[in-house]
Amino acid sequence: MAFKDAGEVQKYIGGIFESAFADPEIGPKLAATGVVLGFDFSDPDVFLTIDAPKGVIELGQESFGKATATMRMTADTGNAYWQGKVNLPLAMAKGKIKIGGNIASMLKLAPLGSRLYPVYIDSLKQDGRADLLV
Repeated sequence: MAFKDAGEVQKYIGGIFESAFADPEIGPKLAATGVVLGFDFSDPDVFLTIDAPKGVIELGQESFGKATATMRMTADTGNAYWQGKVNLPLAMAKGKIKIGGNIASMLKLAPLGSRLYPVYIDSLKQDGRADLLV
C-alpha cells in the first residue's frame, strides 16, 4: 500500500523530524548541521522542507526554495528510506533518489537519520499502518 495523500507524507516523514527536534540529544545535533533540507516527493506530490537550525518543518513548494540541500524521490522510496531499507548510494546510482545543493551538509544528517528509523517504524505501527512497513 502507499500513502493516501500529501498529509500522510507530512505526518509520518515530517513527524520523524518533529521527534528529532524534541529529542534532547538529537535536536541540538540536528540544528548544528545548519542544513535546510528540501524533500520533493512524488506519488503523492509533496514538498517538505526541514529547517534544522530553526527546528521548523514546512509544507509546500514555496518553502522548498529555501532548501540548501534537496532530495527527490517517490513517497514510497522515502517511506522505505526512513525504515532503513534503502541503500542511499545505490538508490542514487539507479536514479531512485536525486540529490542536489550542499551535499556535504546533507551528509552530516546520515548518522542522525539512522537513529530515527525506529521512531518512524513505531509511528506507523502505532497508527495501524503496518501496510506501509517494508
